Amino acid sequence: MELRVLIHAPRGRDAAVVKDVIQAHHQGHICNTPAQLVAALRQGAAAAVVTEEALEDRSLIGMLEEWLGKQPPWSDFPFVVLASRRPGPRPVAEVHKLHGLGNVILLERPLNGETLLSAADAAVRARRRQYVTRQHLDEIGRTQQQVQKLNSDLERRIEERTMELATANNRLMKEIAERERAQAALTQSQKMEAIGRLTGGIAHDFNNLLHVVNMNLELISLYAKDEKVKPVVDRAKSAAKRGSKLTNQLLSFARSQSLHPRLTHVNKLLTGMRDLIEISAGSTVQVEFELCDPDCPVVLDPSQLEMAVLNLAVNSRDAMPDGGVLRISTCKKVDSDGDGQLQRGDYVSVSVSDSGSGIAPQLLSKVFDPFFTTKPLGSGTGLGLSQVYGFARQSGGSAFVRSELGKGTTVEMYFPCVSEGAEDPVEPVAAPVPMGEKSRHILVVEDDPDVRRVIVECLGVIGYSVSEAANGREGIDAIREGKPDLLVVDYAMPDMTGAEVIAMAREMVGDMPVILATGYADMAAVERLVGKPTVLRKPFDINSLGMAVAAALRSADEKRVRVPA
Repeated sequence: MELRVLIHAPRGRDAAVVKDVIQAHHQGHICNTPAQLVAALRQGAAAAVVTEEALEDRSLIGMLEEWLGKQPPWSDFPFVVLASRRPGPRPVAEVHKLHGLGNVILLERPLNGETLLSAADAAVRARRRQYVTRQHLDEIGRTQQQVQKLNSDLERRIEERTMELATANNRLMKEIAERERAQAALTQSQKMEAIGRLTGGIAHDFNNLLHVVNMNLELISLYAKDEKVKPVVDRAKSAAKRGSKLTNQLLSFARSQSLHPRLTHVNKLLTGMRDLIEISAGSTVQVEFELCDPDCPVVLDPSQLEMAVLNLAVNSRDAMPDGGVLRISTCKKVDSDGDGQLQRGDYVSVSVSDSGSGIAPQLLSKVFDPFFTTKPLGSGTGLGLSQVYGFARQSGGSAFVRSELGKGTTVEMYFPCVSEGAEDPVEPVAAPVPMGEKSRHILVVEDDPDVRRVIVECLGVIGYSVSEAANGREGIDAIREGKPDLLVVDYAMPDMTGAEVIAMAREMVGDMPVILATGYADMAAVERLVGKPTVLRKPFDINSLGMAVAAALRSADEKRVRVPA
């Protein structure tokens, strides 16, 4: 269809004659009306033969100009115009009309058939070259589209790869930072754990020394008749109590102190001690409370939490000598891991913040170490923050510190949440102390000779029959020879622990009343082996020893009465 020659000669037989001439080389197609001609042009043709008189139709000229204006860039459609011969030049209007058709071959009539056929051949050849140009342009367009598509795909792949590399790099940097943070946390945890073990061991030995001193002072007060001795003994006992408080702080850091946990509503506890905190902070410090709603219950020793908050409040006061703001806040941390230092879960956070001078960054990793302090010499023991840390860890949580020089310090304690329906652990109440009986035999197993000697002597003073063993093996041998009415055993001994002695003794002779005397014990390990024995924390006095022995013996007697022979 694109190679046909259109013929529009509306007068007479001109159209049929032209078609007969052209038909020798080309397919001719007669268009009787201007509309048919334009429609055929839109369908496709190689050239058009139009008579001059047909162009006198203005509607045809308008339609042709519109169609020609929409030609693609490669197209220059050829027209063969058959004009009438006339003398002189053509009028300017007719010339402009012909030029409006663009690519025009003008043939004057009359003309022979060869001239018309030659003109048609030339027009069709020109149109064929245009088709070749169109094909080349189409190929170039397709190539450009392919190149654009390839470029687009390449850019997309480069962008995707760049994003993948950026994501991988970000992930790697995040993993490196996380690993460094975890390594730092692990190193700090290992350091604190090592210091805790060392501190606990020191506290154990020091408790033994204090125990010997305290109980010998008790014996002196019993034996001495001179009234002048009493104030001397009282002063020595007061010093021993201060030493005992110091070891309790050390044991708090080592997470080995004896806690008395019970269900505690933190907000209620803090609100109840608000007056005490304001008095401790002083008149120049403004105390603010920001407590979460609702109040979150935890299981901990409330007296230890009070002491921890007071310690932190006093530290904050000292960091704000010219006054400032002390803020105590609580918050529930849901699904938290405490910066990777705790098991993931729900915690209650208790924070004590101040607007003081702050702590230098290089000192932050040391603030929980025992005896480390930023205060002037003689202004503190350096055990306040270590005690806070140890209490939080022993309560199943942890403690963290954040500080910025010139802006203040925040110490945050985490404690595991418990449900509202949790039961409050009930502590046993000690029974009154009856007089000892010589018929009741007590075996004391203690590796420290001074501690063993003073316990044996005090039990003898109370009125019991006492034997002793220097270590766990000797104690087992003594039990094998004769079952005592009660066993008083130390926990930390070189050959076997007190818990192991109790477990082995019960395997040999069955159940017997036991008192575990210790200044440092892994109570979880004890409970795994022997349940929950009566525990006496060193240093203790004669009265505490006597009450514990009497209560244990009475409990054993009641069990025997309830069990039929």
